[in-house]
Amino acid sequence: MKKILLIPDSFKGTMSSARICTLMKEAVEDIFPGCETLGIPVADGGEGSVDAFLEAVGGEKIFATVKNPFFEDMEAFYGILDSKTGGTEKTAVVEMAACAGLPLAMGRLNPLITTTYGAGQLIAAAVQQGCKNIIIGLGGSATNDAGCGAAAALGVEFFGRDGKSFIPAGGTLKDIEHIDISKAGELLKGCPLTAMCDIDNPLYGINGAAYIFGPQKGADEKTVQELDAGLRHIAEIVKKDLGIHKADYPGAGAAGGMGYGMLCFLGAELKPGIETVLDATDFERKLKGANFVFTGEGKIDSQSLRGKVVVGVARRARKAGVPVIAVVGDAEADIDAVYDTGVAAVFSINRLAVPFSEAKKTAEADLSAVMRDILRLIRAAV
Repeated sequence: MKKILLIPDSFKGTMSSARICTLMKEAVEDIFPGCETLGIPVADGGEGSVDAFLEAVGGEKIFATVKNPFFEDMEAFYGILDSKTGGTEKTAVVEMAACAGLPLAMGRLNPLITTTYGAGQLIAAAVQQGCKNIIIGLGGSATNDAGCGAAAALGVEFFGRDGKSFIPAGGTLKDIEHIDISKAGELLKGCPLTAMCDIDNPLYGINGAAYIFGPQKGADEKTVQELDAGLRHIAEIVKKDLGIHKADYPGAGAAGGMGYGMLCFLGAELKPGIETVLDATDFERKLKGANFVFTGEGKIDSQSLRGKVVVGVARRARKAGVPVIAVVGDAEADIDAVYDTGVAAVFSINRLAVPFSEAKKTAEADLSAVMRDILRLIRAAV
């Protein structure tokens, strides 16, 4: 065995992606001493995404004072990644959760007033540092402002009925009468934005940002209706002023509608998190010469087939003819379609039929044991 590539998702509630990479690497070194192992921690766009990218690629964490969800000063951060090609073009990774995340609003949750302004400030800071590519993770937000706060920090102007500009929040989207995006275009010229987004919710409606995610951000039934009405209103203004019709775009409802704001105000591309990770970490180059790829996630099910980590990795690896083994916390019965994507085999670490509350206590030991069993089987067959 010459080379094994490790690229698992986190097992929610038990192990981070980085920790799983470490445990897998230890198992490989135990069974195949001297085998080259490369670990790529997976970021899903939420809290911890910057650290995951920096661990996978290398780079520097940069701190900056920006606004928190309540427009108060706080210290947040973004990452500048090491160049994967040796060139000079710099890529920055921003996680909106660093300054607009749900944990920052605990104790005073209120999506009517929370803002994504700080996320826009982090993007602006990265651009001012010379970054020419920006990746922003849309996950874990405490907001429902359709990304207007972030857009305002980057030069987009929102005007009310009195003709004065203001920074909209979830409760004041209804007050927008006119939008001007010209100044943001100047700031971000030649600097493409990629937004990591693993959901396909539309902007508004029963499957939209307010109805699906509003309650976890503190919205009661009445507030959800108010937020949804605001999202519908801004979609109408965007149609009128910008000629853009993307309220139904898959992922528009991500992060309180920030997916929509990134698309319409800043011209971002929404991409599945795993596709962004694979591109940013130069997956195809690292895949060269690999005998196997090990991936995994907490539970593999029908949702996994919609382009999440295991399937995203398998599809890329299949093109290179490298077999993929998925090590998962649990697996649904009907997952046969996953094998059509390039997955060679799926193994669950749940060795005993016990509830998750018990299984999570031994997750690390179970993962290590299953990895070693798989590797012993490979060793016996080669």
